[in-house]
Amino acid sequence: MQQLVQLRGRGAAQNPRNRFVDTEHVADGDWLDTLDDDEPGPRTEFLRDHTRGIIARNDSPDIPFQTSVNPYRGCEHGCIYCFARPTHEYLGFSAGLDFETRILVKHEAAELLRRELASPKWVPSPIAMSGVTDPYQPVERKLGITRACLEVLAEFRNPVAMVTKNHLVTRDIDLLGELAAHGAAVVNISVTSLNEKLQRVMEPRASTPARRLEAIHKLSEAGIPVRVLVAPVVPGLTDHEMPAILAAAAQAGATAASYIPLRLPHGLKGLFEDWLETHFPDRRAKVLNRIREMRGGKLYDSEWGTRMRGEGVFADQYEAMFGAVCRKHGLTRDFPPLSTSAFRRVHDRAGQMGLFD
Repeated sequence: MQQLVQLRGRGAAQNPRNRFVDTEHVADGDWLDTLDDDEPGPRTEFLRDHTRGIIARNDSPDIPFQTSVNPYRGCEHGCIYCFARPTHEYLGFSAGLDFETRILVKHEAAELLRRELASPKWVPSPIAMSGVTDPYQPVERKLGITRACLEVLAEFRNPVAMVTKNHLVTRDIDLLGELAAHGAAVVNISVTSLNEKLQRVMEPRASTPARRLEAIHKLSEAGIPVRVLVAPVVPGLTDHEMPAILAAAAQAGATAASYIPLRLPHGLKGLFEDWLETHFPDRRAKVLNRIREMRGGKLYDSEWGTRMRGEGVFADQYEAMFGAVCRKHGLTRDFPPLSTSAFRRVHDRAGQMGLFD
């Protein structure tokens, strides 16, 4: 196997072929071979997404939401394990560096969301932000698209469940607190490891573990329910940290918890194998063998009912340990259902009421 270098600030070190594309572009010379650890990775390119609908729907029986809003496609956090990487292939890109350097941005997301919530066809229901990539990735600090969507949700009092690993979520405590007062907001914070050195190479542009615990504390202090997501659990690499993560999150103020073992769909398998070879060659075989033991001898099993949990001895051990530690620290698995009772349909004031201003 070819030894790959770590690109500064990037999770992947290559662009594997898109599984839907027959041809592959190869640059003259192998530019990756000319880089060293001190070289900057490729710059991020932000592309306009011209989608005309913002609320996505799914009917998967093992995903706990039916509607979601994704302001961004692709994610600059660069987490090497991200299950969403293969979704970039539907756009004609690679699941590798393209996923973290070619980000599609939905600039009209808030306007589209307002239009859909104002429609008589909309039945009030919880919306996940986001169901795929992180709504608080670094560019959100500048663009504020997620915040604009939250402003719309707060105006309509439509319930929302946030999912992020970025401390930037605390910027929006005012809006989330307003919704939480109506039982219409929860925040899920992903904490994969408490080891900052490991986190830095596994999630190069995400908030540090300490900052995520700080976010849990600030949100819970503001009366916003917080669940810690120990996700993904990487067998043989981060699984031993589960008790410590749950204890730290509970101390910070989390009241609920969940976990998901690592999933490696499609091209993500090769990317993760190469990452292990680069950073943890001594653990590579152990990690991959543990994954296979939990996935019926494969690196990925897409079967509903098992893909989010795994199966076998190690999966059973995770479940038993997780349950025992949650009971010890008073963490529940689920929050009460988000409430839609305060929903109010807000019409386009500019269009319908502007004549009276």
